[in-house]
Amino acid sequence: MLRSTRLLAGIASLTLVLAGCGGSGNKQSSGGSTQTSGVTITVALASDAPPKAALDAFTQQTGITVNWVNIDWDSLQNKISAAATAKTYFADATNVDWSRVGQLGKLGWFYPVDSYVDTKAMQADVPQLASFTVDGHVVGIPYDASFMVTTVNTELFQKAGVNPAPRTMDEYTSALKTIKAKGVADHPLNIPFAAAEGLSTYWYETTGAFGGTVLDKDGKPQFTSPDSAGYKAADWMVNALKSGLVPPGNINVSDSQGMQNLMARGQVASTFSDYSGNVGTLYNIKKSSSVVGKVKYIATPGASGPAANLSNPDGIGIPKQAKYPNAAAKFIEWFTATEQQADFAGVNGPEKTFATYPIPSHLSAVKQMTAKGNLIGGAELVPMLQGSKPVFEGGAPSWYPKFSNAVYTNLHAAATGSMSVEQAMKTIGDTANQLASGS
Repeated sequence: MLRSTRLLAGIASLTLVLAGCGGSGNKQSSGGSTQTSGVTITVALASDAPPKAALDAFTQQTGITVNWVNIDWDSLQNKISAAATAKTYFADATNVDWSRVGQLGKLGWFYPVDSYVDTKAMQADVPQLASFTVDGHVVGIPYDASFMVTTVNTELFQKAGVNPAPRTMDEYTSALKTIKAKGVADHPLNIPFAAAEGLSTYWYETTGAFGGTVLDKDGKPQFTSPDSAGYKAADWMVNALKSGLVPPGNINVSDSQGMQNLMARGQVASTFSDYSGNVGTLYNIKKSSSVVGKVKYIATPGASGPAANLSNPDGIGIPKQAKYPNAAAKFIEWFTATEQQADFAGVNGPEKTFATYPIPSHLSAVKQMTAKGNLIGGAELVPMLQGSKPVFEGGAPSWYPKFSNAVYTNLHAAATGSMSVEQAMKTIGDTANQLASGS
């Protein structure tokens, strides 16, 4: 669902230090074996395996052998659902995406990880842990940090004589209008209006910037009134297209296409809701970009000052049908440990890297990357990660996929002019109310 987020946010690396292996996996599980040595566990994620030497080191330390299974994200979600529904074994540890937390929490398909791991001790160093918490229990532990950010082409902003780091939405919009008026960029703003997930997440970040939330803790819509942040965000986005700030062709452009073909090619001056890591992994790569060294992260402009960045990370958890839940918990402790993530992210040498591994979920690991110069834009990203917030106050609802479909379908329709912003917000709101009430 958000695979473009993961692919474009990758920073690169992975190898595993033995910190955190001892752990707290000593509690009895309500199902499966409590054995934690001399067993083989299956770990299923949408990713290549860590280096063999790393997994061998984990086995030597714990006596637990890891059978790593790489399954594409969509198929993985289907397998998780099918196994849970049939109450059959699939894996001992597997993916918990931020968008599925509410669904998994409601259905009870995963063990509360806090029953096995001291998640309270992680809270200060793992800001996005809140995105994986439902009814006071942690469904999974984030192993990467992905969050929405604002990027600007500083050269184009400076050429137009405007501040390349505007702090409010008014300042940001004014700067874009000046860039257009002066002919520096005919259409300076990238918004992906294709009817796809990227349009939904763009709206979530913009809603947050206008000072509001999309749904309350009960899943009720907070965006149908014209004076609400979500309504203002949708109106701002649609007007940006109609006024020419956004390229007309963007009506059928996805998030990754806009980043790769517009932002990375200097065709636009800014992407308001970009992906963390893109500067280092896309915009500063010569073979894929013509704006090397020109694109920077800025604090996301808000209603009256910089706004918080919204999270969309991946996590890992323990399915209820796991054969060895306690052993899986030991693996999760090791896999998500601070020093382990620093190795994953390439802080301690290329031989310990894991290609496509995104930014670590631990602030301390990100700070290590920044201090050693391994994270481009790290000085800006660290405070953004530290202050990042979940997209939804009560976690993603169990009916999120249907809601997101309503969001991007109707926002796309408003952008094409087949309905008004008012009609789009009402339709999305009605959908949310119906889903929240279970009708």
